[in-house]
Amino acid sequence: MKRLLARLCFLLLISVGAFAQSIPVITVDQPPNSAEQQKKHYVVLVSLDGFRYDYAKKYGATHLLEIAKHGASVPDGMIPSYPSLTFPNHYTLVTGLYPEHHGIVGNEFYDPERKAKYALSDKAAEADGTWYEGTPLWSLAVKQGMRSACFFWPGSVAEIAGARPTYYLRYDNSIPDERRVEQVIAWLKLPAEQRPHFITLYYSKVDHAGHEFGPDSPQVAEAVKSVDATIGLLEENLQALHLPIDLIVVSDHGMAKTDPNWVTLDKYASLDGFVTVGLSLYAPSEAAAEKAYEKLKGGDSRFNVYRRKDVPAELHFNSNPREGDPVVVAKGSWAIRATTNSYGGDKPPNIGNHGFDPRVLPEMKAVFYAEGPDIKPGVQLQSFENVNVFPLIVELLGLDSPKVDGDPKVLSGIVKK
Repeated sequence: MKRLLARLCFLLLISVGAFAQSIPVITVDQPPNSAEQQKKHYVVLVSLDGFRYDYAKKYGATHLLEIAKHGASVPDGMIPSYPSLTFPNHYTLVTGLYPEHHGIVGNEFYDPERKAKYALSDKAAEADGTWYEGTPLWSLAVKQGMRSACFFWPGSVAEIAGARPTYYLRYDNSIPDERRVEQVIAWLKLPAEQRPHFITLYYSKVDHAGHEFGPDSPQVAEAVKSVDATIGLLEENLQALHLPIDLIVVSDHGMAKTDPNWVTLDKYASLDGFVTVGLSLYAPSEAAAEKAYEKLKGGDSRFNVYRRKDVPAELHFNSNPREGDPVVVAKGSWAIRATTNSYGGDKPPNIGNHGFDPRVLPEMKAVFYAEGPDIKPGVQLQSFENVNVFPLIVELLGLDSPKVDGDPKVLSGIVKK
């Protein structure tokens, strides 16, 4: 029997080794966890892209609803930063900064000072750390002697604030959901000096289904149940490790059904000489910006237009040249573009979309669930801004924090002292 058990263990080790080799993890040469950091707890941060705040109840996400019972949750949703888009909000979650302060003000945008565009589809730009401000959690941990790992997260492939995650992957959505969980567990089974204490994990299928079929579709219901099952698998495997791990599940934004007709801005104002990216306008001069503003003002009841400095303070979108000028803000789930060449020309808008003001459209609100040895059970929070997730994780990891927009007091009440 002993020989049989030894043989089985050997085969298991071989299979784990083969699995590790099949996932293209990049390992950065960094010092091991310091003795002090090895004593700290662990945080696994999971993003369910496009998972609207009400999806768990709407579609019966049983594992997430159980986390809400045994941990902390926000029934009315977490408030994303404006614009409620993927890259800005993922980077806000890990820096505690509003997009205009960390610099990633859209999934794509133009920088007038660099005279260059950033786009999530441009892998060279995404991997160029000079586009990013702030210190993401993985860099903060590494700089303080604590290893970190990212199984996908916007910005995680770049060297930012002088560091990269210890372990990371380039984005490849073809990697199956359960294998992502297996890799996280493999990281947590490493020897203590090599084991990452902060890990990110990312899933996008709910967002993809919402765009293509709309938030009320059977396809979104199926995607919600699929990622919820993955959360259940992750929970089960984390518990089997018997490590002090806090699990936090978030989303970057929600999803709303989009009006099927484009609102095209150059119908109301000449944009000759402007650089345009999506609905963002970059004027060649102050005079051109003012002229376009005057033409757009009152041009259509479906949007508001502001000179950048006058954008309402609650949007935190009025000081970075990357935001453009003038700034157009939709009043509802209207599909707005600068010109007919924006967003695929004659292609109609997605059935579902986001990017809108969450204070106008509650459908933009995201999820927040947390459980673990450091989280009080059964806590239901009032809606809060997602800049406050960063200070919470800093507290859970026992790290020193830079100055950020998030307030440590907002979520400190869910932490066991």
